[in-house]
Amino acid sequence: MKNHVKLTGPSNQLKLSQDNQIASMRHNISSGTKWESEVGYSRLVKIGPLIFISGTTAVDENGDIVGEGDPYKQTIYIIHKIDKTLERIGANLSSIARTRIFTTNIDEWRQIGRAHAEYFKDIGPVTTMVEVKSLLQPELIVEVEADAVIVEYEGNRYGF
Repeated sequence: MKNHVKLTGPSNQLKLSQDNQIASMRHNISSGTKWESEVGYSRLVKIGPLIFISGTTAVDENGDIVGEGDPYKQTIYIIHKIDKTLERIGANLSSIARTRIFTTNIDEWRQIGRAHAEYFKDIGPVTTMVEVKSLLQPELIVEVEADAVIVEYEGNRYGF
């Protein structure tokens, strides 16, 4: 059975179909946080070679905030957390093509950027950093989303 989604926009109508083959390519990863079930999302979704990592904050497996008041420490922890999530599907940070960084205080951009560069200087993903009014808890200063790609070629996996 095929599911159809109809998208409308300035370029008329685009009709996308999703058959069982594409649906079977989807792999969701959960971290088990309370927010995932309350809001209805996954930590990571992989569809074919495309990987989408949900907004990630500096909250550990016990629900405690890591690096409270320190945007550098929060960013380091977040990137490490993203890397561990990618490892669950056989990927790593070199697979990341885009990061989106949200901060509650854009004046802290240098500390956040320094932490980001420690992991991504040689990878060089495209990135955006924006200030937002708040995150889910007032102690959270930084949230990061990431998109990645893994290509398999002759039995080998390559992250770009």
